[in-house]
Amino acid sequence: MSRNKKILYTIAIVIVMIWTCFPIGWMILTSLKSPPDVYAYPPKIIFKPILDNWLNVLLGKEWTGTAYITVHTDIPRYFMNSFLIACGATLIAFLLGLPAAYSLARYKFFGKENFAFTLLSFRFAPGLIVIFGIYQLYQRAGLFDTHFGVMAVHQLLLLPFVVWMMRSYIAAIPIDIERAARVDGYSWLGVFTRVTLPLLKPALAASAVIAFIYSWNEFLLGYVVTGPNARPMTPALLGFISYERVLWGQMAAAAVLGMLPSIVLSLFVQRYVVAGLSFGAVKG
Repeated sequence: MSRNKKILYTIAIVIVMIWTCFPIGWMILTSLKSPPDVYAYPPKIIFKPILDNWLNVLLGKEWTGTAYITVHTDIPRYFMNSFLIACGATLIAFLLGLPAAYSLARYKFFGKENFAFTLLSFRFAPGLIVIFGIYQLYQRAGLFDTHFGVMAVHQLLLLPFVVWMMRSYIAAIPIDIERAARVDGYSWLGVFTRVTLPLLKPALAASAVIAFIYSWNEFLLGYVVTGPNARPMTPALLGFISYERVLWGQMAAAAVLGMLPSIVLSLFVQRYVVAGLSFGAVKG
């Protein structure tokens, strides 16, 4: 690559990074602003940062001008709801999706591809098509505003993703390895747990992280099937909007808090995510 091309390539990367990171940076700045600074026009880049929004969201402390008073905050509870729901939904998706993915990758049976594409269609169907029926079903089944109910409805998004992702990863593993293990006396379950799963560790990590993020960021389904008890973090941000005003600073602080698990988890398992996403890309 010539020197001019390298310079243009670097400039393009910088522009894309600024375009991508600017909303996040602006949200962080907004969470550190006082209400006059938030509503200032033109917007202020240089201002005196404060932690009032964070104290309000995390600890329920509100500054009156002379002292802090204690107010009610549900954000920590909503945060824990999201964490519990995302972990549970991801676990359920893999418990159900791994056997299905293995069957689709290794066996031939009638209607195999039809089943696979029908499952995939659930992932791309607009949520507005099913929310009314799901709401009625959950009300009658007693699943409305329960953590398990949200985990179950998230399978509409996670299960197709897990099945299709893991199917491609499993298909990339040579079947001769499994046949050799069967010759050595392993049962099907032994082959799957002792041979196939260890080879799938990078793929499992990559798929689990992406599934967790999908569940964590989901808004519509969580909003429809929950009330104050099991409401996740994402739809809970609407609580900062009222007919009188919008608490932009507190909403920004809660939104930044809501981004942290996805960012930290992605960075923590970044090596496995990169390896998993490239797993099976080159064969032979």
